[in-house]
Amino acid sequence: MRDVSHKSSSLREASATATLLVSPATIRLVRDGDCPKGDPFPVARVAAIQAAKATAQLIPYCHPVPVDWVEIEFAVLEESIECTATVRAVYRTGVEMEALTAASVAALNLFDCLKPVDSDMAISSVRLLGKSGGKSDAEGSGKFLATVIVVSDSVARGESEDASGRLLVERLTGLGGEVAGPNVVPDEIEEIQQALRRIEGGRLVLLTGGTGAGPRDTTPEAVLPLLSRRLPGVEHRLHAFGQERFPSAMLGRPTAGIIGENIVIAIPGSPSAARDAVDALFPYLLHTFPVMKGEKHGG
Repeated sequence: MRDVSHKSSSLREASATATLLVSPATIRLVRDGDCPKGDPFPVARVAAIQAAKATAQLIPYCHPVPVDWVEIEFAVLEESIECTATVRAVYRTGVEMEALTAASVAALNLFDCLKPVDSDMAISSVRLLGKSGGKSDAEGSGKFLATVIVVSDSVARGESEDASGRLLVERLTGLGGEVAGPNVVPDEIEEIQQALRRIEGGRLVLLTGGTGAGPRDTTPEAVLPLLSRRLPGVEHRLHAFGQERFPSAMLGRPTAGIIGENIVIAIPGSPSAARDAVDALFPYLLHTFPVMKGEKHGG
């Protein structure tokens, strides 16, 4: 199985269809309600819903997804019956396999119900109609400008190596960012503020370090007075994502907001916190830039 623990949960939806080829005589029996095993559609619908919920038991590499909704529709044509399944869930991975499984099982159950009267039936195709949700649909994906600032007395004095700043530069570059830094400043309010004032507009600025409860953790105190607007949802997201993985993340004080044309976010200084911040916020965070320019929200 693939590790999806770093992903963010979002609304996922997928639709798939399976086509059962039958004779015109069988179609007449279905329409007239004269099938020997009774109406085949209620049985096929229930079986398909059960299949969607049990997909992980049937396909080994699929993750168990908490399915929130399944809809099964049947289209009776002249020489075929189309079984269409739509599945919806709020989770870290998509539901296309659940939709494909549901559509397939619907067709198989129709086959079972109709085989006494039609020995030439065939399931001609099973295909995905579409899917949505996750990072691939997130607005704001693409190129962006960023600056990384490491806030640390020990790194500034050369007594320790920076890991978080370099990790952020690497991750942001991989996401399409043109990244400056990492720039290093000590845990001094004035020096942090000076570093922020020197940054040109239109950038994402990530500060790593100085957001804890220690006596030298002053990054939030440096950032807050400069913010024209705070972004509490970003702060909440960082807290929630971190606490799901490390309960001690509740001690952090992530801070986020807007300074001029820049989005500024202060996160904890550990490499794991830096990694979690990128996983939690990207690429969704980049939608802030067009919104700041007055563009309408999507969705």
